[in-house]
Amino acid sequence: MALKVASRGQVPPFIVMDVMQSAADREAEGGDVLHLEVGQPATSAPRGVIEAAKRALDQDKLGYTVAFGLPQLRERLAAHYNAWYGVDVPVERIAITKGSSAAFLLSFVAAFDPGDRVAMVSPGYPAYRNILTALGIEPVLMLSGPEHRYQPTPALLDALDKPVDGLILASPSNPTGTMVGGDEMRALTEYCLAKGIRLVSDEIYHGIGFGQPWVSALESDPNALIINSFSKYFSMTGWRLGWMIVPPDMVRAIECLAQNMFISSPTLSQHAAIAAFDCHEELEANIKRYARNREVLLNDLPGAGFADLAPADGAFYVYANVADLTNDSVDFCRRMLAETGVACTPGLDFDPDRGHATIRFSFAGSTEDMVEACKRMKAWIKR
Repeated sequence: MALKVASRGQVPPFIVMDVMQSAADREAEGGDVLHLEVGQPATSAPRGVIEAAKRALDQDKLGYTVAFGLPQLRERLAAHYNAWYGVDVPVERIAITKGSSAAFLLSFVAAFDPGDRVAMVSPGYPAYRNILTALGIEPVLMLSGPEHRYQPTPALLDALDKPVDGLILASPSNPTGTMVGGDEMRALTEYCLAKGIRLVSDEIYHGIGFGQPWVSALESDPNALIINSFSKYFSMTGWRLGWMIVPPDMVRAIECLAQNMFISSPTLSQHAAIAAFDCHEELEANIKRYARNREVLLNDLPGAGFADLAPADGAFYVYANVADLTNDSVDFCRRMLAETGVACTPGLDFDPDRGHATIRFSFAGSTEDMVEACKRMKAWIKR
């Protein structure tokens, strides 16, 4: 008799991870790969972070912390919010998590019940809808495009056939890189407050912007769930450390869930991350490189056949409409990797309805790789 396997595990794969595996296979066979598929910095953690980790290895027993994390780290985060956003956040509302992924899980479990409906735009980060689906919560996709700057609006929410219990907002967005300005953020937060919609704001790319200031939902909605991470701006992906700003009415619920689901976040990573806030000079050098890489792609991709590009306000992505080149983005990316060594991500990961005709480029790597990738793609498309 066959043993039961829970249906909640039957969610779609995260396609970019499959692309990463294909790229790794090519490298293992001796082929070269230009990595424009992965949304992670090519740089290691800042020097100060690494030095702090070494000190902690020598001086700390690295046992469990409390569920919400080291008080020293939470205090640095409170100071960070005051410095960056002019917002005073009580330390008691700051929760350290095992990356932003754990923060999403905790947020969704604490804020929504099975059968609830949570809206988000498409294209968007696939893990939102896949985690919600696994939890029995209905993801409600709002098809957005250039006319909305690929972001949610009150009009898109009003057009839904039934009310929703939550809204996930990402600014800067993955995959498009678009950002929500101050007026737009206030309109969204006011709409959600008026309608009783819990807002979950993904702000993990804050700090990576190219002219437009980033705006936190916390500035206009103290009840928003704020999710952020040390992975992107702070260049600490493998350290698996994120944080949440928790609304006052959810602090105890999320604390209890975190205790039971995770016990605590990695203690070594927490000690190291305290030093991250003293490393802005090194981190800003990374942003300057991203800006150069972005300029290369925005200048050179049209000449390589990718002319229809989303505005890349922040993060490190360029999202391209490739309908003139293919209606099968998965096969297109597979062939491009096999024939040119350029790895990028099919849009189907981010948009189940229209992603067959879009792809995402990450410019988190070296500038030399961006230049070479554009040369190879231009030669390949023209063949």
